[in-house]
Order: sequence, then structure tokens, then C-alpha cells
Amino acid sequence: MTHKFSELEEKMSPESRARVGQAVREALKELPLDELRNARGLSQKMLAETLGIQQPAVAKMEKRADMYISTLRSHIEAMGGQLEITAHFPDGSVRISNFSRI
Repeated sequence: MTHKFSELEEKMSPESRARVGQAVREALKELPLDELRNARGLSQKMLAETLGIQQPAVAKMEKRADMYISTLRSHIEAMGGQLEITAHFPDGSVRISNFSRI
């Protein structure tokens, strides 16, 4: 028998709920593009319509390991986000401003 997560969550202690919430927040900090799109509640078709492209182009884009920054920016903005590029070093992080608007 399947249960809704909300039903299971009601039975959890506050400590367990806090641990699960933290685990979810950590997992959402790093996602491939397709999982990010899913987490935002968007289908490939919906995203394609927003971008003005065909759905197969979205599928292809999500499989790529290398793409133009402008392509990635368009993809992120179509999901309602904003792309920032940051370099991390042992002594601190620096936001790279060259790519703010191309």
C-alpha cells in the first residue's frame, strides 16, 4: 500500500523532519539540468515553449556536458532563475562578472 509523503511526515518526530528537510536542501544545491527542471515543476515541452524551440532541442541541451554560457543562461532564465558564475579558491570565492550580460 502506498502512502502520501505528507501522511508519513505527520508521523515523524520534529527532529526527523528537520533532518529530512536539511537533506532535501543539500540535495537541491547540486542538480543536473534535467533534475533542476523537474524540481521546478517544468516539462521539457513547457521549457521549449518558453525558449521558442522544439522539445527535442531541450532534451539534447540537458544531455550536453559542454555548452555556451549564453545557452545555459537562456535555459536557467526560462526556468525563472538567474545564472551566476563563481570561481572558488582556498582563500575565498569570486563572482566572475564577464558573463553578466552577453
